[in-house]
Amino acid sequence: MINLSVIIITLNEEKNISRCIESVKKVADEIIVVDSFSTDRTKEIAVRLGAKFITNAFKGHIEQKNFGLAQCSNHIVLSLDADEELSEELIQSILEAKHNWKYDGYYMNRLNRFCGKWIKHSGWYPDKKIRLFDKRSGQWGGTNPHDKFIPNKNASIGPLKGDLLHYTINSIEEQIKQNNYFSSIAANMAYDKGKRSSLFLILLSPLFKFIRNYFFKLGILDGYFGFVICINTAHETFLKYIKLRELQKNKKTL
Repeated sequence: MINLSVIIITLNEEKNISRCIESVKKVADEIIVVDSFSTDRTKEIAVRLGAKFITNAFKGHIEQKNFGLAQCSNHIVLSLDADEELSEELIQSILEAKHNWKYDGYYMNRLNRFCGKWIKHSGWYPDKKIRLFDKRSGQWGGTNPHDKFIPNKNASIGPLKGDLLHYTINSIEEQIKQNNYFSSIAANMAYDKGKRSSLFLILLSPLFKFIRNYFFKLGILDGYFGFVICINTAHETFLKYIKLRELQKNKKTL
């Protein structure tokens, strides 16, 4: 059976870290928490539960997760965020993979919880994520804050049964704050990559996002919170493009 390192990225996660660590104890041979200098009880809780605790200045989600990979003693890694938890079915699937490793990496479906409700549509499920992998087979990439593990060209990827449970948003106010935070990061990343905003994108991109998620991704079946999620997702897109336009204008005046 292979040995498995679990890596968890944290910043002020005292409300979540215990649940996350407890859920991986059955599969982990090593648990590492990479923390961005939390000021709450995150370190105290993680160390008490047996995790190795490492601090590292946060330069971006992608950069922090790649740093985490370098800290792992084992080649096989399970990467989680502190607000995630393994379901019992997923735990059994990972144990089976440890006994019979077939691929370079495995993907799992992430089930997101919004204001106390598990969301099964709205573009949120199945939210496929490659989180169990041989760290020699790829690296973290994507566009901050939406990091993803990118396997090498010839890497083989297989499925795991069970859901990765994601306790994402607890209130509408929290969603609005997250929209503002993520849209600022996304706007800056887009600008650095040479992308530009326009009135056309500001008007139509949010509308397209809402129609896609609410109707084609069946957000309508998630009831009231499905509608709220689809509106907020469109709003985050709107914020991204108006912030990108603001960056363009400010750079011109420098």
